[in-house]
Amino acid sequence: MSVLLIVLPLALLIVLGAVGAFVWVVRSGQLDDLDTPQHRILGDDGTPWRSPP
Repeated sequence: MSVLLIVLPLALLIVLGAVGAFVWVVRSGQLDDLDTPQHRILGDDGTPWRSPP
């Protein structure tokens, strides 16, 4: 039973840290454009890639 007093708060801190990191990533705009990086490698010859209409 005493192990739960250590593990449960530690698990909650880890979960809060993961949620905080996710919120920080979303607010900083890192998840705004998920399609362009996939297609950028196709236009690696120096010409800019244009998204489809």
